[in-house]
Formats: sequence, structure tokens, C-alpha cells
Amino acid sequence: MERLWAPWRMEYILNCRQPGCFLCDAFQAESDREHLIVKRSKACAIIMNRYPYNNGHLMVAPYRHVDSVEALQPEEASDMMALAAMACTRLRELIQAQGFNLGINQGAAAGAGLKDHLHLHIVPRWAGDTNFMPILADVKVIPQPLLELWEKLQRVFG
Repeated sequence: MERLWAPWRMEYILNCRQPGCFLCDAFQAESDREHLIVKRSKACAIIMNRYPYNNGHLMVAPYRHVDSVEALQPEEASDMMALAAMACTRLRELIQAQGFNLGINQGAAAGAGLKDHLHLHIVPRWAGDTNFMPILADVKVIPQPLLELWEKLQRVFG
């Protein structure tokens, strides 16, 4: 049996069920770099996914702790979509993304890992980006370190 070492996964395994809300904690913190916040806006922010599905995986979330799209205020919904559009534009420029999966998993039954703080996933895609690793080994290979990408994102988001 071949082994693929992914030591960064241990952080996820140990921290994935900690109490509190990591989004609220990040938005209240002063260090955007430490919390991988890429862009702050009036009602929402763009934050990198610490455990990405693909390189450049971002999330847009309101600052307010709400669990559904129905609970969003109109300005939060508008800001969320404006930031999502901005993120797609910047990811096309920076990492030459050819397409995107955008989605909200609302509630535990829909697969939300963080079911109490609504967030929109933006997953960059490229033609042929699915290789044998997810199919044979249930493993996704992310080719770029998070902080390296965060620094590049900071430059293009201004």
C-alpha cells in the first residue's frame, strides 16, 4: 500500500470540533494574515478555506452570526454576492481559474461542517483538474502553501 503523508490534516482532525465559531473568531481578531482573511467589506468578508478542496478555495461570510440565507439582511446578501463576483474575477487573474463551483451548504442535513454561520464556498476549477488521487485514494493534492497564496491574494484584492 502506498502512503501519502499530509501532516496538515492533523490540525483539521484535532480542531474540527472545537467550541465556538471560527468565522466569528477570525472576524473579531486583528490579524487578517493569521486568520487568512483576504478582503473585508461592509457586511461580509472573504476568507481562505484552511482545508481547501482546491487551490484558491475561498469563502464569503457575513460578519453577523446567522445560519441561513433567510436570516440575511438585504445588505449582507448583496455584499456576499458582490464579494463572490470579485473573488471569481481575482482568482481568474491570479491563478488562471477556468471555472468555479459556488455553493452554500445550509444546515447539517445539507452537509454543512459549520452549520451555524452561513458561508458561501468559491472553489476554483480547471479543465481536467480531477486526477486519479481523489478517485483512487480519496485524497486531494493542493499544490500551493496557504500563506504564499494569501500574500498573492492580498496584492490582487488591494
